[in-house]
Amino acid sequence: MKKKLILESGEVFHGQGFGANTDTDGEVVFNTGMTGYQELISDPSYCGQIVTMTYPLIGNYGINRDDFESIEPAIKGLIVRELCDFPSNFRSQLSLDEFFAKKKLSGISGIDTRKLTRIIRNHGVLKGKIVDENADETAVIAELKAKDFPINQVEQVSTKTPYASPGRGFKVVLVDFGSKLGIIRELSQRDCDIIVVSQDTTADEILLMNPDGVMLSNGPGDPQDVKGASELINGLLGKVPIFGICLGHQLIGLACGAKTYKLKFGHRGGNHPVLDLKTGKVAITSQNHGYAIDEESLENTDLEVTHIALNDKTNEGVRHKKYPCFSVQYHPEASPGPEDANYLFDEFVEMMEEFKIKN
Repeated sequence: MKKKLILESGEVFHGQGFGANTDTDGEVVFNTGMTGYQELISDPSYCGQIVTMTYPLIGNYGINRDDFESIEPAIKGLIVRELCDFPSNFRSQLSLDEFFAKKKLSGISGIDTRKLTRIIRNHGVLKGKIVDENADETAVIAELKAKDFPINQVEQVSTKTPYASPGRGFKVVLVDFGSKLGIIRELSQRDCDIIVVSQDTTADEILLMNPDGVMLSNGPGDPQDVKGASELINGLLGKVPIFGICLGHQLIGLACGAKTYKLKFGHRGGNHPVLDLKTGKVAITSQNHGYAIDEESLENTDLEVTHIALNDKTNEGVRHKKYPCFSVQYHPEASPGPEDANYLFDEFVEMMEEFKIKN
């Protein structure tokens, strides 16, 4: 089936549709990873977005449910240069085309993804729509310009019911703003006793669970749209160790008085270098975010900068000067990798040990 991608800026790309034969719209972004498309399409942080893969061949190892980061995909669509029709991995259960059709998701292949990526880099992220080849381009462009995409993505992807992943070690409450299963895997490997709760859980409700630590997960959208997060964090600071990842990192910044802003085209991929200012070491990290903490706004807060991105010098980590609380913008739980930064989960365990001894 012939399809085309139409951008709000007026560019049109013609290609071949795959998955469900339906139209889909969303914020068009790009990901620079060479692998990991299964984890990408199941990452709740991509809620409402159409993702362009810069690596040309996608789908070559098919789909295996064990590799997913959530139960159901929140992504709106996928754009690829070349779609592999016949996966060659022995673990494959479905082709990417079959999976998208099953989940009623729409994708497009056969377009110039290098050109599209350059447009996004120059213009910034754009609204776009994958439509039938015969769709009226002028009408679609007008529709995209007038459309406001939802701001409640965290509410869409957060768990509605608390659930547990039992362990015999420290009790950790994971606040699910759109959490990847990788966070649970890393905590479970350290024998943590995990309780996952909804994004609207209050600090008092969490403290009644008597946790040894609190994790603030990744998630989609603008951190300023997450209602109640600052109250939650300020109600926990000093009372329990806190570790934030991605959106959780931005929410800690906002709660402590810093500001956040929207990046021109975001950081998405598994190949982003980040400098640890304390050790001088550089980690290759997995990233997926469209917002960042304004580093200048940190000057009058109780947060100190711990990590910076080497590609554009944006903030990648903070630590509280008074309380046991730290966070990073990137993904130390990344699957399929890299795993350069998963030692941060060990630091979180050590923080919980020290806090327990002192208190």
